[in-house]
Amino acid sequence: MTAQTTSITQLSADDLTAPPLSLWQLAWLRFRRHKLAVFGCVTLVLLLLYSFGGAFVRTEAYANFNDTSRRLEPPSSEHLFGTDSIGRDILARTIYGGQISLFIGFVAVFIETILGILVGALAGYYGGKLDAFLMRIAEALLSIPTILLLLVMAKFFGGKIPEIHIAGRTFSGSVIVIIAIIGATSWMYLARIVRAEFLSLKENEFILAARATGTSNFQIIFYHILPNTFAPIIVSSTLSVANAILAEAYISFLGLGVQPPTATWGNMLESSAKYLDSAPWLWFFPGMLILLTVLSINFIGDGMRDALDPRSRAI
Repeated sequence: MTAQTTSITQLSADDLTAPPLSLWQLAWLRFRRHKLAVFGCVTLVLLLLYSFGGAFVRTEAYANFNDTSRRLEPPSSEHLFGTDSIGRDILARTIYGGQISLFIGFVAVFIETILGILVGALAGYYGGKLDAFLMRIAEALLSIPTILLLLVMAKFFGGKIPEIHIAGRTFSGSVIVIIAIIGATSWMYLARIVRAEFLSLKENEFILAARATGTSNFQIIFYHILPNTFAPIIVSSTLSVANAILAEAYISFLGLGVQPPTATWGNMLESSAKYLDSAPWLWFFPGMLILLTVLSINFIGDGMRDALDPRSRAI
Protein backbone atom coordinates (compact mmCIF):
# COMPACT_ATOMS: atom_id res chain seq x y z
CA MET A 1 0.00 0.00 0.00
CA THR A 2 2.85 2.35 0.86
CA ALA A 3 4.69 1.60 -2.39
CA GLN A 4 1.52 2.17 -4.34
CA THR A 5 0.98 5.56 -2.65
CA THR A 6 4.59 6.55 -3.27
CA SER A 7 4.38 5.72 -7.00
CA ILE A 8 1.22 7.82 -7.35
CA THR A 9 2.73 10.82 -5.56
CA GLN A 10 5.70 10.72 -7.97
CA LEU A 11 3.38 11.40 -10.91
CA SER A 12 3.04 15.02 -11.94
CA ALA A 13 -0.28 16.78 -12.39
CA ASP A 14 0.26 16.72 -16.17
CA ASP A 15 0.68 12.95 -16.11
CA LEU A 16 -2.57 12.50 -14.18
CA THR A 17 -4.59 14.80 -16.47
CA ALA A 18 -3.00 13.72 -19.77
CA PRO A 19 -5.39 11.89 -22.14
CA PRO A 20 -4.71 8.17 -22.61
CA LEU A 21 -2.49 7.21 -25.53
CA SER A 22 -4.07 5.59 -28.56
CA LEU A 23 -2.95 2.16 -29.74
CA TRP A 24 -0.92 3.68 -32.58
CA GLN A 25 0.77 6.15 -30.20
CA LEU A 26 1.69 3.27 -27.91
CA ALA A 27 3.02 1.33 -30.90
CA TRP A 28 5.15 4.31 -31.96
CA LEU A 29 6.61 4.61 -28.45
CA ARG A 30 7.46 0.89 -28.43
CA PHE A 31 8.95 1.11 -31.92
CA ARG A 32 11.25 3.98 -30.94
CA ARG A 33 12.64 1.86 -28.09
CA HIS A 34 13.63 -0.88 -30.56
CA LYS A 35 17.20 0.20 -31.38
CA LEU A 36 17.67 -2.13 -34.35
CA ALA A 37 14.39 -0.95 -35.87
CA VAL A 38 15.47 2.69 -35.55
CA PHE A 39 18.83 1.77 -37.09
CA GLY A 40 16.96 0.04 -39.93
CA CYS A 41 14.83 3.14 -40.54
CA VAL A 42 17.88 5.40 -40.70
CA THR A 43 19.73 2.99 -42.99
CA LEU A 44 16.74 2.58 -45.31
CA VAL A 45 16.25 6.36 -45.57
CA LEU A 46 19.94 6.77 -46.45
CA LEU A 47 19.66 4.03 -49.09
CA LEU A 48 16.59 5.72 -50.61
CA LEU A 49 18.44 9.05 -50.66
CA TYR A 50 21.41 7.35 -52.26
CA SER A 51 19.35 5.64 -54.96
CA PHE A 52 16.91 8.42 -55.81
CA GLY A 53 18.84 11.51 -54.68
CA GLY A 54 21.96 10.26 -56.45
CA ALA A 55 20.18 10.75 -59.78
CA PHE A 56 20.69 14.50 -59.30
CA VAL A 57 24.47 13.95 -59.10
CA ARG A 58 24.97 11.28 -61.78
CA THR A 59 22.86 11.06 -64.93
CA GLU A 60 21.60 7.82 -66.42
CA ALA A 61 23.58 8.54 -69.59
CA TYR A 62 26.74 8.68 -67.48
CA ALA A 63 25.82 5.42 -65.77
CA ASN A 64 25.45 3.68 -69.16
CA PHE A 65 28.50 5.33 -70.77
CA ASN A 66 31.26 2.82 -71.44
CA ASP A 67 34.93 3.50 -71.99
CA THR A 68 36.74 0.25 -72.74
CA SER A 69 40.10 1.93 -72.22
CA ARG A 70 39.22 2.18 -68.50
CA ARG A 71 37.70 -1.24 -67.97
CA LEU A 72 38.08 -3.04 -64.63
CA GLU A 73 39.72 -0.11 -62.87
CA PRO A 74 39.77 -0.44 -59.07
CA PRO A 75 38.15 2.20 -56.85
CA SER A 76 39.84 5.59 -57.18
CA SER A 77 39.14 9.27 -56.58
CA GLU A 78 37.60 9.52 -60.06
CA HIS A 79 35.57 6.30 -59.85
CA LEU A 80 34.83 5.71 -56.17
CA PHE A 81 33.45 2.22 -56.74
CA GLY A 82 35.69 1.41 -59.72
CA THR A 83 34.59 0.49 -63.24
CA ASP A 84 33.06 -2.65 -64.73
CA SER A 85 34.12 -4.94 -67.57
CA ILE A 86 33.25 -2.36 -70.26
CA GLY A 87 34.40 0.74 -68.40
CA ARG A 88 31.13 1.93 -66.83
CA ASP A 89 31.15 3.69 -63.46
CA ILE A 90 30.03 1.26 -60.73
CA LEU A 91 28.82 4.00 -58.38
CA ALA A 92 26.49 5.46 -61.00
CA ARG A 93 25.30 1.97 -61.93
CA THR A 94 24.44 1.16 -58.30
CA ILE A 95 22.43 4.41 -58.05
CA TYR A 96 20.18 3.56 -60.99
CA GLY A 97 20.23 -0.16 -60.23
CA GLY A 98 19.03 0.63 -56.72
CA GLN A 99 16.07 2.55 -58.09
CA ILE A 100 14.91 -0.47 -60.06
CA SER A 101 15.60 -3.00 -57.28
CA LEU A 102 13.68 -0.93 -54.71
CA PHE A 103 10.91 -0.17 -57.22
CA ILE A 104 10.51 -3.89 -57.95
CA GLY A 105 10.46 -4.70 -54.23
CA PHE A 106 7.81 -2.15 -53.24
CA VAL A 107 5.52 -2.57 -56.27
CA ALA A 108 5.67 -6.38 -56.16
CA VAL A 109 4.73 -6.30 -52.47
CA PHE A 110 1.87 -3.91 -53.22
CA ILE A 111 0.48 -6.47 -55.70
CA GLU A 112 1.12 -9.29 -53.22
CA THR A 113 -0.67 -7.39 -50.44
CA ILE A 114 -3.74 -6.65 -52.56
CA LEU A 115 -4.04 -10.27 -53.68
CA GLY A 116 -3.38 -11.64 -50.19
CA ILE A 117 -5.98 -9.37 -48.58
CA LEU A 118 -8.65 -10.15 -51.18
CA VAL A 119 -8.15 -13.91 -51.11
CA GLY A 120 -7.78 -14.11 -47.32
CA ALA A 121 -10.76 -11.83 -46.66
CA LEU A 122 -13.09 -13.74 -48.99
CA ALA A 123 -11.97 -17.14 -47.69
CA GLY A 124 -12.18 -16.15 -44.02
CA TYR A 125 -15.45 -14.25 -44.18
CA TYR A 126 -17.55 -16.50 -46.41
CA GLY A 127 -15.96 -19.84 -45.50
CA GLY A 128 -17.48 -23.04 -46.88
CA LYS A 129 -16.72 -24.11 -50.43
CA LEU A 130 -15.18 -20.76 -51.37
CA ASP A 131 -12.75 -21.01 -48.46
CA ALA A 132 -11.84 -24.59 -49.39
CA PHE A 133 -11.33 -23.67 -53.06
CA LEU A 134 -9.14 -20.61 -52.41
CA MET A 135 -7.04 -22.33 -49.75
CA ARG A 136 -6.43 -25.37 -51.95
CA ILE A 137 -5.08 -23.01 -54.63
CA ALA A 138 -2.85 -21.33 -52.04
CA GLU A 139 -1.60 -24.69 -50.76
CA ALA A 140 -0.90 -25.91 -54.30
CA LEU A 141 1.22 -22.82 -55.00
CA LEU A 142 2.98 -23.15 -51.64
CA SER A 143 3.95 -26.73 -52.49
CA ILE A 144 5.96 -25.49 -55.50
CA PRO A 145 9.43 -24.09 -54.63
CA THR A 146 9.23 -20.33 -55.09
CA ILE A 147 12.58 -19.98 -56.86
CA LEU A 148 11.69 -22.76 -59.31
CA LEU A 149 8.35 -21.10 -60.04
CA LEU A 150 10.05 -17.74 -60.54
CA LEU A 151 12.66 -19.21 -62.89
CA VAL A 152 10.11 -21.07 -65.02
CA MET A 153 7.79 -18.08 -65.36
CA ALA A 154 10.67 -15.66 -65.99
CA LYS A 155 11.99 -17.94 -68.73
CA PHE A 156 8.53 -18.30 -70.30
CA PHE A 157 7.52 -14.62 -70.21
CA GLY A 158 10.95 -13.00 -70.50
CA GLY A 159 11.56 -11.00 -73.68
CA LYS A 160 7.89 -10.91 -74.67
CA ILE A 161 7.28 -7.34 -73.46
CA PRO A 162 9.02 -4.51 -75.35
CA GLU A 163 11.04 -1.74 -73.71
CA ILE A 164 9.08 0.87 -71.79
CA HIS A 165 9.82 4.61 -71.91
CA ILE A 166 8.77 6.59 -68.83
CA ALA A 167 9.84 10.16 -67.98
CA GLY A 168 12.70 10.03 -70.45
CA ARG A 169 14.03 6.73 -69.10
CA THR A 170 14.14 3.39 -70.87
CA PHE A 171 13.14 0.30 -68.90
CA SER A 172 13.48 -3.26 -70.04
CA GLY A 173 10.10 -4.98 -70.38
CA SER A 174 11.47 -7.64 -68.06
CA VAL A 175 10.96 -5.21 -65.16
CA ILE A 176 7.18 -5.53 -65.54
CA VAL A 177 7.50 -9.31 -65.91
CA ILE A 178 9.55 -9.68 -62.73
CA ILE A 179 7.20 -7.44 -60.71
CA ALA A 180 4.16 -9.39 -61.90
CA ILE A 181 5.78 -12.77 -61.25
CA ILE A 182 6.99 -11.92 -57.73
CA GLY A 183 3.66 -10.30 -56.82
CA ALA A 184 1.62 -13.18 -58.22
CA THR A 185 3.64 -15.93 -56.51
CA SER A 186 4.05 -14.42 -53.01
CA TRP A 187 0.53 -13.72 -51.75
CA MET A 188 -0.22 -17.11 -50.20
CA TYR A 189 1.33 -16.53 -46.76
CA LEU A 190 -0.41 -13.19 -46.33
CA ALA A 191 -3.72 -14.69 -47.49
CA ARG A 192 -3.50 -17.33 -44.76
CA ILE A 193 -2.72 -14.66 -42.15
CA VAL A 194 -5.70 -12.52 -43.23
CA ARG A 195 -7.97 -15.56 -43.37
CA ALA A 196 -7.05 -16.50 -39.79
CA GLU A 197 -7.75 -12.95 -38.59
CA PHE A 198 -11.14 -12.88 -40.34
CA LEU A 199 -12.11 -16.26 -38.88
CA SER A 200 -11.38 -14.99 -35.37
CA LEU A 201 -13.11 -11.62 -35.82
CA LYS A 202 -16.21 -12.33 -37.86
CA GLU A 203 -18.10 -13.88 -34.91
CA ASN A 204 -17.36 -11.02 -32.51
CA GLU A 205 -20.25 -9.07 -31.07
CA PHE A 206 -19.59 -5.88 -33.02
CA ILE A 207 -19.76 -7.83 -36.29
CA LEU A 208 -22.98 -9.56 -35.25
CA ALA A 209 -24.41 -6.15 -34.34
CA ALA A 210 -23.42 -4.78 -37.76
CA ARG A 211 -25.19 -7.68 -39.48
CA ALA A 212 -28.28 -7.14 -37.36
CA THR A 213 -28.50 -3.51 -38.47
CA GLY A 214 -28.46 -4.54 -42.15
CA THR A 215 -24.86 -3.58 -42.93
CA SER A 216 -23.74 -5.05 -46.25
CA ASN A 217 -21.05 -7.73 -46.46
CA PHE A 218 -18.81 -5.31 -48.37
CA GLN A 219 -18.95 -2.77 -45.54
CA ILE A 220 -18.44 -5.40 -42.88
CA ILE A 221 -15.37 -6.79 -44.66
CA PHE A 222 -13.66 -3.52 -45.58
CA TYR A 223 -14.88 -1.11 -42.89
CA HIS A 224 -15.30 -3.30 -39.79
CA ILE A 225 -13.03 -6.37 -39.98
CA LEU A 226 -10.17 -5.34 -42.28
CA PRO A 227 -9.04 -2.30 -40.19
CA ASN A 228 -8.61 -4.66 -37.23
CA THR A 229 -6.17 -6.83 -39.23
CA PHE A 230 -3.81 -4.01 -40.23
CA ALA A 231 -1.12 -4.90 -37.67
CA PRO A 232 -0.21 -8.37 -39.06
CA ILE A 233 -0.68 -7.12 -42.63
CA ILE A 234 1.78 -4.26 -42.11
CA VAL A 235 4.37 -6.53 -40.51
CA SER A 236 4.04 -9.21 -43.20
CA SER A 237 4.19 -6.67 -46.04
CA THR A 238 7.26 -4.98 -44.57
CA LEU A 239 9.17 -8.24 -44.37
CA SER A 240 8.00 -9.21 -47.86
CA VAL A 241 9.78 -6.21 -49.40
CA ALA A 242 13.13 -7.71 -48.40
CA ASN A 243 12.06 -11.09 -49.81
CA ALA A 244 11.04 -9.48 -53.11
CA ILE A 245 14.37 -7.69 -53.47
CA LEU A 246 16.21 -10.95 -52.76
CA ALA A 247 14.02 -12.85 -55.22
CA GLU A 248 14.84 -10.33 -57.96
CA ALA A 249 18.53 -10.65 -57.10
CA TYR A 250 18.33 -14.48 -57.28
CA ILE A 251 16.81 -14.69 -60.72
CA SER A 252 18.83 -11.76 -62.09
CA PHE A 253 22.02 -13.46 -60.88
CA LEU A 254 20.97 -16.54 -62.86
CA GLY A 255 20.46 -14.39 -65.98
CA LEU A 256 16.67 -14.67 -66.09
CA GLY A 257 15.75 -11.47 -64.28
CA VAL A 258 15.80 -7.86 -65.43
CA GLN A 259 17.65 -7.63 -68.73
CA PRO A 260 19.97 -4.88 -70.07
CA PRO A 261 19.97 -1.98 -70.64
CA THR A 262 18.18 -1.68 -67.27
CA ALA A 263 20.54 -2.14 -64.33
CA THR A 264 19.61 -3.68 -60.98
CA TRP A 265 21.78 -4.74 -58.08
CA GLY A 266 20.93 -8.34 -58.98
CA ASN A 267 22.07 -8.29 -62.60
CA MET A 268 25.19 -6.32 -61.58
CA LEU A 269 26.09 -9.32 -59.44
CA GLU A 270 25.44 -11.61 -62.41
CA SER A 271 27.87 -9.66 -64.62
CA SER A 272 30.55 -9.81 -61.91
CA ALA A 273 30.53 -13.62 -61.63
CA LYS A 274 33.55 -13.96 -63.93
CA TYR A 275 35.65 -11.55 -61.88
CA LEU A 276 35.12 -12.74 -58.30
CA ASP A 277 38.86 -12.82 -57.57
CA SER A 278 40.34 -10.41 -60.10
CA ALA A 279 37.88 -7.52 -59.60
CA PRO A 280 36.06 -7.95 -56.25
CA TRP A 281 34.67 -4.40 -56.35
CA LEU A 282 32.27 -5.52 -59.09
CA TRP A 283 30.30 -7.67 -56.65
CA PHE A 284 31.19 -6.09 -53.32
CA PHE A 285 29.31 -2.79 -53.71
CA PRO A 286 25.99 -4.06 -55.18
CA GLY A 287 26.14 -7.02 -52.81
CA MET A 288 26.70 -4.75 -49.81
CA LEU A 289 23.77 -2.52 -50.86
CA ILE A 290 21.48 -5.56 -51.12
CA LEU A 291 22.68 -6.75 -47.70
CA LEU A 292 22.10 -3.37 -46.04
CA THR A 293 18.67 -3.01 -47.63
CA VAL A 294 17.47 -6.46 -46.61
CA LEU A 295 18.87 -6.14 -43.08
CA SER A 296 17.32 -2.69 -42.55
CA ILE A 297 13.90 -3.85 -43.78
CA ASN A 298 14.03 -6.96 -41.60
CA PHE A 299 14.99 -4.84 -38.57
CA ILE A 300 12.04 -2.55 -39.29
CA GLY A 301 9.73 -5.54 -39.64
CA ASP A 302 10.90 -7.00 -36.32
CA GLY A 303 10.41 -3.63 -34.62
CA MET A 304 6.91 -3.26 -36.06
CA ARG A 305 6.00 -6.79 -35.01
CA ASP A 306 7.00 -6.04 -31.42
CA ALA A 307 5.40 -2.58 -31.42
CA LEU A 308 2.08 -3.80 -32.78
CA ASP A 309 1.87 -6.85 -30.54
CA PRO A 310 -1.26 -6.29 -28.41
CA ARG A 311 0.28 -8.39 -25.61
CA SER A 312 3.22 -5.99 -25.31
CA ARG A 313 2.83 -3.50 -22.48
CA ALA A 314 6.35 -2.10 -22.25
CA ILE A 315 6.80 1.51 -23.36
